[in-house]
Amino acid sequence: MEQGSAREGARPAYAPGVFPHAPAERRIPQGRVPEQARTEPSRTELSRTEPSRTEPSWTEPSRTEQPRTEQARGEHTHSEPPAPRTVRRHSVRGQILDALRAALVDGELVPGQVYSAPALGARFGVSATPVREAMQRLAVEGAVEVVPNRGFRVSERGPRELAELAEVRALIEVPVMLSLARTVPAHRWSVLRPLAEATVTAAAVGDRAAYAESDRAFHRAVLALSGNEQLVSVADELHRRSQWPLVSNPATRRADLLADASEHTALLDALIAQDLNVVQSLVREHFTGADG
Repeated sequence: MEQGSAREGARPAYAPGVFPHAPAERRIPQGRVPEQARTEPSRTELSRTEPSRTEPSWTEPSRTEQPRTEQARGEHTHSEPPAPRTVRRHSVRGQILDALRAALVDGELVPGQVYSAPALGARFGVSATPVREAMQRLAVEGAVEVVPNRGFRVSERGPRELAELAEVRALIEVPVMLSLARTVPAHRWSVLRPLAEATVTAAAVGDRAAYAESDRAFHRAVLALSGNEQLVSVADELHRRSQWPLVSNPATRRADLLADASEHTALLDALIAQDLNVVQSLVREHFTGADG
């Protein structure tokens, strides 16, 4: 099922920091960052509960102003400060992290290849700083390794690591899904139908990065019915790692993606029918597909 499968269709290695075949809709255009991302801080949402340096304070009168209790006759008096304004902020690092993860799944960041933050920054049209921060995050996740004074090397993974990940995922998800199949009513499973169909849509156009996201979204939604947030978080991290390409075969064919996606809809049908034998068989086969 997973995209790390040792399958046909490997891509050639590209020069550091250059991804010529990345789908256009996921690229950040070279030499240009979205306007909001370039001009605003990297926090997602900020409430202006404190005055800025260029605006007067709403809590303390200046030395040259009259106290609020001694306003001149006829002058309007504010009884309270205006409501805080919510401003949406977009993180450059977050956008770069998403782009790098997509490049990993697509095999455009080649296993074993070293990439420098300045080179990747030039590719995305940003400074090296957000790239370096995003790469540090990927290093924590195990996707890359830090190479002092050079940059970051994409981790090289073999079939054994992928098989181990599949085994651990099966130990977690199979019993949970069997338990859910016994207790969750059919109408709650039916709500997940669009998520299963989204994986088919992404697979049909061969968009590996979109498939990876929709694949994890479907599994998260299924496991979330258990009500165990820690389980969902752990399973999702294992799932993400299983999607990184193998060093021997970084690409996944469209036919393989379609086969994997069809297993999502079949699994959903089995869960609705409470067919425990089919559920167990499908989930195990789904994970074993990561073994190639």
